[in-house]
Amino acid sequence: SSDPDHDCAKCPRLAAFRRANRAAEPGWHNGPVDTWVCAGGDDAVRLLIVGLAPGLRGANRTGRPFTGDYAGELLYATLGRFGFAHGGYGAAADDGLELVGCAITNAVRCVPPENKPTAAEIGNCRPFLERTIRRFGRLRAILALGRIAHGSALRALGARPADVPFAHGGWHDVGGVRLFASYHCSRYNTNTGRLTAAMFAQVVAGIAGNLSE
Repeated sequence: SSDPDHDCAKCPRLAAFRRANRAAEPGWHNGPVDTWVCAGGDDAVRLLIVGLAPGLRGANRTGRPFTGDYAGELLYATLGRFGFAHGGYGAAADDGLELVGCAITNAVRCVPPENKPTAAEIGNCRPFLERTIRRFGRLRAILALGRIAHGSALRALGARPADVPFAHGGWHDVGGVRLFASYHCSRYNTNTGRLTAAMFAQVVAGIAGNLSE
């Protein structure tokens, strides 16, 4: 499968963290977060968005990528603006928001302590990213949010990160798709001004333009 089992044991540290979270918050999702696919299904996906990992109180709680924490507010507002989503984002998995022509996943499917997966954990989860990319037969573009997602996507596409450096707003044709890069839409990046809403919109606008050609 392109999604891990709910009790995936590939990463002992992440599995232990998950068990602790299940004990503390039994009503939360507390497991690997599946790829979210647009209403049209796999064949409708032209764009795959790759984040870093679920947030503890975001996707780890709600079970849907970028849902329930700040990063989702900027991501889904911007996707809606450029036609990749419709409906209001209510920060809950049942808010009625739908994706259009895209899917959203993470380089690491389980929440890591302090939002910092290890290199080994990123590598352990890469086969799921590889299978996810292959799953979408009409995929044309990937948007990697942040350096770690960019590096993992490159490796999943058979390229070396050293050959394709991360640059916000940059893109490269790799493995049959066009890989776009943006700083992650995290609260930290927006609070520090590393990423503004306008900067993020510019990247997504570029992808929309590319896919309409």
